[in-house]
Amino acid sequence: METDGTSISKAEEFKLQANEAFNARKYSQAIDLYTQAIELNSRNAVYWANRAFAHLRLEEYGSALQDATKAIEVDPKYSKGYYRRGAAHLAMGKFKEALKDFQQVKKMCPNDPDATKKLWECEKAVTKLKFEEAIAAPESKKHSIAESIDFHSIGKGRNSSVSTEMAIAAVTVAVVAAVVMLFRTSVTTVVAAIMVGLLLLLGAYWWSGCNTDVEPQYSGARIEGDVVTLDFVKKMMDDFKNQKSLHKRYALQIVLQMREMLQALPSLVDINIPDAKHFTVCGDVHGQYYDLLNIFELNGLPSEENPYLFNGDFVDRGSFSLEVILTLFAFKCMSPSAIYLARGNHESKSMNKIYGFEGEVRSKLSDTFVELFAEVFCCLPLAHVINGKIFIVHGGLFSVDGVKLSDIRAINRFCEPPEEGLMCELLWSDPQPLPGRGPSKRGVGLSFGADVTKRFLQDNNLDLVVRSHEVKDEGYEIEHDGKLITVFSAPNYCDQMGNKGAFIRFEAPDLKPNIVTFSAVPHPDVKPMAYANHFLRLFS
Repeated sequence: METDGTSISKAEEFKLQANEAFNARKYSQAIDLYTQAIELNSRNAVYWANRAFAHLRLEEYGSALQDATKAIEVDPKYSKGYYRRGAAHLAMGKFKEALKDFQQVKKMCPNDPDATKKLWECEKAVTKLKFEEAIAAPESKKHSIAESIDFHSIGKGRNSSVSTEMAIAAVTVAVVAAVVMLFRTSVTTVVAAIMVGLLLLLGAYWWSGCNTDVEPQYSGARIEGDVVTLDFVKKMMDDFKNQKSLHKRYALQIVLQMREMLQALPSLVDINIPDAKHFTVCGDVHGQYYDLLNIFELNGLPSEENPYLFNGDFVDRGSFSLEVILTLFAFKCMSPSAIYLARGNHESKSMNKIYGFEGEVRSKLSDTFVELFAEVFCCLPLAHVINGKIFIVHGGLFSVDGVKLSDIRAINRFCEPPEEGLMCELLWSDPQPLPGRGPSKRGVGLSFGADVTKRFLQDNNLDLVVRSHEVKDEGYEIEHDGKLITVFSAPNYCDQMGNKGAFIRFEAPDLKPNIVTFSAVPHPDVKPMAYANHFLRLFS
């Protein structure tokens, strides 16, 4: 259909308004305005590419991919179409596809230093990915790193079965044997060499034990024995607040105890709230540790009398993700009924590699902890039900009707999230205003309407769905005729969205949701995404 001059002019007005909304970080409003411009003039590639950019800001990577592809179809010579599509591919972890788009950008803009830099970074990422794929062990041959570690033996170097005197003697004899080697026959030399190897190994064993000691000068939080106490957690939280570290020995103990505890839980956990008692549900925290402290300031610390559920996405993007996860894990170790934890889509290797948690753990702890956290995340439950009436999940509902709670309980969750199926949809899906089902704006999972929510609740004798997974301006949103609530607990997400955070308090027996909103608090000058994949930071 031909576009007349009036429509073109009006479309440009909408584009200018959309640009203003985008610059004001009102990305949803910008999308609506770009959409109106597209409806008037769908043959302008700029509108499609700009809307793709707004979708990228909202982490709607599937929609961004579609819009960028459309921009390319409208104008194959428009370089920003390839640029936006490459960014979407990158955010979804599809480095090889991203590389193709940035190669095209470089071909079209050979003298653009920005295009050159991004292509170079993308080539490095793809090379690294190929190397990791080449050296990776098959899943069937992988062994649990957690099962090879005994935290009881860490930090006890001088309590080793090898005494100080014996170790010193071993090293002394090894040195004497080495001297003898210089003056004896070849047979004697061989015997002496064996002695040197064995005795030096014995001495090295003792000295390595010393190196794992909790150093006398360490002034941070300490776990006495095997029991994580409230005093320890408070001290650890205060240390974290002051940007001090927890000793690796105690971090390891917390994570290993957490793994053992989570392994025993079902994939769907039932929670019972006695009459006159309350329960708090929080959404995504995303490494915003100081906002987590604010939640506890507003609502009290987790305890058996003040229990919480944190509904996934504890880590990534925010640069205090390690502090967040160790705090939540420590409370769970302290009192299992004080805090419940659900898996989000960011509790996965692929997300952690891109969005910062892997880099943060490697920087603050070690590679061993990277693998250990990946194992523990695979043990997190997928959903919770409060008093048989409120279904709580990170993402959303399913691509098929008739899913029962028993189906969720039966999911084998001890793996990385698959790209389809019930587990994937629990972690990734989003509600939509229209009835029925539609493609996911994220490129994973699906979108589902109020009718889907209603049928799921009826099939399982439930009253309400609570989920997280999406930034909301007020920290929450009530949808689907009041039967679905989204709660998001990371205010001013990534230091740029300007949103509030929220949590929900339920009190038995009526379980009426009481929603509390809050604003962001200051944090040390460590930017979000500080530990993220370097290539991704170029687009942030």
